[in-house]
Amino acid sequence: MARAIVFDVDGVLVHGYHAHPDRRERWDAALQNIGINPDRFQREFIFDIFMKRVLIGEVPMVEALDKRLKAFGYKGSTMAMLDLWLGFDFNPNAELLARIRRLKDHADVKLYLATNQDHSRAQYIWQNQHFHGLFEDMFYSARLGRTKYDKKFFAMADERMIASDSPPLFFDDTPKVIDVARAYGWETVLFAQNEDVFTHPWIAQKIADLQGEDA
Repeated sequence: MARAIVFDVDGVLVHGYHAHPDRRERWDAALQNIGINPDRFQREFIFDIFMKRVLIGEVPMVEALDKRLKAFGYKGSTMAMLDLWLGFDFNPNAELLARIRRLKDHADVKLYLATNQDHSRAQYIWQNQHFHGLFEDMFYSARLGRTKYDKKFFAMADERMIASDSPPLFFDDTPKVIDVARAYGWETVLFAQNEDVFTHPWIAQKIADLQGEDA
């Protein structure tokens, strides 16, 4: 019977922001090139209106940028800033994605995304990075009105996935998120490296099945 395999985006499928500070690739240093202090932007935008309202869909990203950009001394357009945000904040984990594409060939595998994203970046990821051709659906915080720190996020995602005798198998790099998903009833794996996915016994068996078909 088909089973849902669910992946986080940032820190798993995309390099850059990671739950572990020593593994993060700072994207916001590029803000200096357009006259914005990165630390102030983190403090006054990311940790304020973005996390409190944009990330759960209460305020659109463009509206939030419209409200705050002038205070940082930025003189360009909001849409130009949004393009920069989306462009320099996306570095796919190509090796992992290539192997997931192979895994998708197994009839028992249904792939999904579960991620904290605002609407604009979620759509960018889904369309511009062609995730729509690999995953069945993307459950993200602005869509569901809550982040992955809330058990209701996983309940709402569960309702929209295939029915299965086995709980969804979820890979995420954030321990607190893993704890919440496990408490809801999902099987979870704290992701640190690509092999964490493919050495999981259920997935390893499906890969063996595919290799047998190729022989």
